[in-house]
Amino acid sequence: MPVVRMTNFAIAIMMLFLLSVWIRAWHRIATYLRDNPRGTLGYGLVYWSGRAYIRIMHRPTIRGAEHIPDLQPGRGLIVLPNHTAGIDPILLQRVLPFEVRWMMGSDMAVPVLGRVWDYIRVIRVNRFGRDTTSARQALRHLAGGGVLGLFAEGFIERPPRAIRPFRPGVGLLIAKSRCPVLPIIIEETPQVDPAWASLFRPSRPIVTILPVIEASELLQGRPKADEIARRLQEHFVQATGWPMSTERRRTARTSGHTLVQSIIGVPVH
Repeated sequence: MPVVRMTNFAIAIMMLFLLSVWIRAWHRIATYLRDNPRGTLGYGLVYWSGRAYIRIMHRPTIRGAEHIPDLQPGRGLIVLPNHTAGIDPILLQRVLPFEVRWMMGSDMAVPVLGRVWDYIRVIRVNRFGRDTTSARQALRHLAGGGVLGLFAEGFIERPPRAIRPFRPGVGLLIAKSRCPVLPIIIEETPQVDPAWASLFRPSRPIVTILPVIEASELLQGRPKADEIARRLQEHFVQATGWPMSTERRRTARTSGHTLVQSIIGVPVH
């Protein structure tokens, strides 16, 4: 009988020891996971999984990290990269230390991942019709001091290293929000179709972060929306030395100015 009691006591001690080890391990893991832009466990799982994926599959070279600005309370920021592959948003979230809320074509948002898009707060955009909510969401986000990511070209660059025409909507967002722009150049990502096939192709991308452009620089002379977009486009062409793409893509059913007006709800001169 004393032997049995001793065995039960030893088991109890062992269980307490294992429990304390588990609690300490979980505390360390939870602390690590909470080290993310939102500071929550759930987002930590998404955030650190994405970083691990990029580090293992793509191992980017980052240039110009000193140009990443410190966020100022109440002041939004527009992250503006060229568009090379489906991995671009995940890649840039690995590079940037703050959460970026991305605008994405609703035709690219795979329905089965609807809850994922909602959780990471993607703003879905109808690229081929009237859309009265996406730009309003974007402007509210910027007005609250958030970071907005968008691809001014609208589509993935084909061929690579050729800048597609920038859409006037980006110019109007800058004019309405007056937020600074962080231009980023991406190259050497997987050149595959469809866009999300790049998730399964290893690569060694190069991400070059250019100096921030203040909205006041782009708005000198009270330019129209399409002129602001053209100025940004020229900035990318000069920074890269790449030519303008001549590839034709299907266009929206409405004209560029009509579409922008329907999105924002204000006249475009």
